[in-house]
Amino acid sequence: MNVQFEERPAQQGYRIGIATLDAEKSLNALSLPMIEALDARLSAWADDPSIACVLLRGSGSKAFCAGGDVVQLVQQCREHPGEVPPLARRFFADEYRLDHRIHGFPKPLLCWGHGHVLGGGMGLLQGANVRIVTPSSRLGMPEINIGLYPDVGGSWFLARLPGKLGLFLGLTAAQINAHDALDLDLADRFLHDDQQEALLQGLEQLNWQEQPQRQLNSLLRALEQESRDALPDAQWLPRRARIDSLLDVADLPSAWQALTALQGDDDALLARAAKTLANGCPLSAHLVWEQIQRARHLSLAEVFRMEYAMSLNCCRHPEFPEGVRSRLIDKDHAPHWHWPDVAAIPAAVIDAHFSATWEGEHPLQDL
Repeated sequence: MNVQFEERPAQQGYRIGIATLDAEKSLNALSLPMIEALDARLSAWADDPSIACVLLRGSGSKAFCAGGDVVQLVQQCREHPGEVPPLARRFFADEYRLDHRIHGFPKPLLCWGHGHVLGGGMGLLQGANVRIVTPSSRLGMPEINIGLYPDVGGSWFLARLPGKLGLFLGLTAAQINAHDALDLDLADRFLHDDQQEALLQGLEQLNWQEQPQRQLNSLLRALEQESRDALPDAQWLPRRARIDSLLDVADLPSAWQALTALQGDDDALLARAAKTLANGCPLSAHLVWEQIQRARHLSLAEVFRMEYAMSLNCCRHPEFPEGVRSRLIDKDHAPHWHWPDVAAIPAAVIDAHFSATWEGEHPLQDL
């Protein structure tokens, strides 16, 4: 199991819980045992009155968490073509329960989002009470590359970004830096990469019996003052007006055409994003469009229930296994999409991704 747990003594007999994703070689990609261990420990810490707060972090300098470990999942998809493999039902249910638990955690839960924070890593970060980014942070939802869609609550946080930026980020897998994350309310604090131990020492010294939220806020503000000079330039908010105009269209094929036309644009960031979409999965693009439209008026629990259906249906269709094969297994980066023409995918295929693949009550009905 690649998660390490530690409890450090703090003032007045309290303790600081530390959960460390410890799979450095895979950029701390989340496996099912990691998800289950983390969920169980967070549940115990939530109920333990001596735990004052929790820090969630990743080992190594490259990533907090670069996503879910989907290779084993796809191997089961290949063994069960046209069906939902048993591992998928368990993996996605447990992952979304963990993400939902983090969103509602009853104590301060700080997440240190350094390096790559992608896919499943974003699911962990976005639920935290205090989302910390650093100069090395690169946040993103890259599922367009593997025939999936921005899950782990992506429907929730992308739908709530200003203008068309959520749609843009979901379609292009464009990465955002720390400044962007603060601008778009995808992070709360910016600290230096080397300030983590200072943060922990500060947490250990707080008086957790007297106005702890005020003291925690003062600690974070003081640390942040020391790091402001390292904040990178904003990338996406300054481009919002152009992106909003490009994506002021009526349907996904029009959005695809508007963005992929930028592959030769003078703006290198937009050109790179356009190229990613052009090589991405057309069915995933439709799912991004639909999930953002549908999520605008859903509760967080309803979002996770919608995404559970979408994820299981992605396992039944050929695009997800092919995308993972191309990107993560064979690494030829030459996927052969079953539906290569974005304008020719039947509406029934898209709608089917939102239908139940189980009998009776929704497996996440209790969220």
